[in-house]
Amino acid sequence: MSRSLFAVLTVLLLGSCGGAGYDTAPRNLDDACAILDERPTYRRAFRATERRWGVPVHVQMATIYQESKFISDARTPFRYALGVIPMGRQSSAFGYSQALDGTWDDYRAATGRYRARRDDIHDATDFMGWYMSESQRSLGISLDDARKQYLAYHEGRAGYARANYRRKPWLMRVAAEVDERAETYERQLARCGFGRRGLF
Repeated sequence: MSRSLFAVLTVLLLGSCGGAGYDTAPRNLDDACAILDERPTYRRAFRATERRWGVPVHVQMATIYQESKFISDARTPFRYALGVIPMGRQSSAFGYSQALDGTWDDYRAATGRYRARRDDIHDATDFMGWYMSESQRSLGISLDDARKQYLAYHEGRAGYARANYRRKPWLMRVAAEVDERAETYERQLARCGFGRRGLF
């Protein structure tokens, strides 16, 4: 076998081994059980985050749905000047959790997880658990309250404390949708045996 052919085969093999990141969404985003059946690694990640930080699985799933539709390398759209000149992306948000560069750095420093990656479901959910538990500690937001947790997640804790969201009707609408999806996911997870503190 030639060296070049061996190199190509090695690259293809290594590329097929990545298990933590998916660049496509699960087939049925409206069914929590179908998502977990299709992506078993998600089960372990969501449950580990629930155990470590106390954030319920359905709250994690509803937030990730809103932020990235479960696409590991999701990014914000490009901005254009005059409608044609690319000016970079709208923000540095990236990955499942759409964490910003600075907030991700804060998470890694606070938890010591310096090798964490935003396109890894285990790291992304752990980040989300860390962030929401800090919102509970500093703002008194229940970990079960998907609507308020999402508002603090989107606006930042300082922005939430200033109630910036009240001037953004569109964001209030999105937060209500996150809350509704969380409730739907919770019912589905209970029905298919993946309920809170259930066995994954």
